[in-house]
Amino acid sequence: MQPEPESAPAIVITGGSRGIGRATALACARRGWRVAFSYQGHREAAEHTLAECEALGGPGCAIARQGDVRSETEVTALFQAARDQWGAITGVVNNAGIVAPSLPLAEMPLERIRRIVEVNVMGALLVAREAARTLTDGGSLVNVGSMASKLGSANEYVDYAASKGALDSLTVGLSKELGPRGIRVNAVRPGLIATDIHASGGRPERLDELGPLCPLGRPGSADEVAEAIAWLLSDAASYATGTFIDVAGGR
Repeated sequence: MQPEPESAPAIVITGGSRGIGRATALACARRGWRVAFSYQGHREAAEHTLAECEALGGPGCAIARQGDVRSETEVTALFQAARDQWGAITGVVNNAGIVAPSLPLAEMPLERIRRIVEVNVMGALLVAREAARTLTDGGSLVNVGSMASKLGSANEYVDYAASKGALDSLTVGLSKELGPRGIRVNAVRPGLIATDIHASGGRPERLDELGPLCPLGRPGSADEVAEAIAWLLSDAASYATGTFIDVAGGR
């Protein structure tokens, strides 16, 4: 049974127009939850995701707002839009992140490294800070990390791996900081997942190359990651904090 609209959880998701963010928004809408998600440049994809959410959860169950997580003002505006629409925010998914084409660190230009850190670390910190300011007792923050933080991504994306390592530390530290307030902080670390992030990183063939090498013999789907995120957002995970779910097929 879905919750009544006025009592349904209200979830903020960054980077919700495509990939894991989109799948998470749909998973939330499917449960009858309300969703406010941000997107940066893919307006058509965002409009499509918004329409899909409303088809699942009804008119007014979702908000799409353009914004850059590197901007304090735009992060604050996303949370404010959700509060204006629904009142209290009960969950946050810290998902927005980028990758860049495969290179060894010695060949990476400064601007590439700076952008990775600004989006994946500074942006995530700004979102987490707003979550810490906004969530109340019983709230849940889910950071979307990566198995790259454990595997290192040598000769591919060590800058990206390092940025996701920062999210691991953020998850542990913030869970201890917010636990006394009844706010849970956890992370999901996706492995090799079938989204367009591989193409944006210059390796569209990566899924075909590495998928069969996973213990489960295939890449994962964004929906599989979204289900883990939704569980951590839910009351079913009420005693889970400071922990990690690796959705990586055993990799």
